[in-house]
Amino acid sequence: MKIQLIRNATLVVQYAGKKILVDPFLAEKGAYPPFPNSARQDQNNPLVGLPTSIEHITENLDAVIVTHLHLDHWDEAAKETLPKGIKMFAQNEEDANELGKAGFTNIEVLKENTVFGDIGLVKTKGEHGRGKILKLAGHVCGVVFKHPSEKTLYLAGDTVWYEAVEDTIETHKPEVIVVNGGDNQFLQGGSLVMGKEDIYNVYKAAPEATILSVHMEAVNHWMLSREELRSFLNEKGISSHVRVPNDGEAYTF
Repeated sequence: MKIQLIRNATLVVQYAGKKILVDPFLAEKGAYPPFPNSARQDQNNPLVGLPTSIEHITENLDAVIVTHLHLDHWDEAAKETLPKGIKMFAQNEEDANELGKAGFTNIEVLKENTVFGDIGLVKTKGEHGRGKILKLAGHVCGVVFKHPSEKTLYLAGDTVWYEAVEDTIETHKPEVIVVNGGDNQFLQGGSLVMGKEDIYNVYKAAPEATILSVHMEAVNHWMLSREELRSFLNEKGISSHVRVPNDGEAYTF
């Protein structure tokens, strides 16, 4: 398995011979206005450019997983760039319909027993915040990857730490976990994704796993920097268990 962070939650996952793109957010730096009612209203999104070419990202691609349709996970550039016949996985029928409206023709809704080639894909639950913000944030999902010759991988998606994340770790015992850190927030409503304490809880639930924290410093409403998270991990003595990749960085497991 090889996981490359492209930017934000956009990953290229090479797993059991397949190349899978996750949550493509492919626009040029500054293409979109900032998310409203949040920090850095003077900075357009994405805050940073892609670390590699779109051609390199999409070359020999086998499938795309879109965990939900927020702009920083599925954007106009992705719609325009990706081949319309590429295999797409969506979290539910509503999202699948939207992908269809964008012209994509090979869409499958993720289930708890989805099979792609000989890879098992398990849709997992997520909560995109806590309390009242959940209704505004909408539905999201994560995915567990399974294959006899690979380590089990859990992409938690845009979720905070809560019991379903703990249950997923307990059930599937992933050896590699990718969390969306960054503690992104609006001015009200609290965290939309994991902050440092959430990530620490993931570590405590899976102390033998390698954890990657992505979704950091790429859109205007981030609240947790890589530097702050790395400092926190050093204080806890877990920096060898929780990695904080820079954009473009890749890990092989």
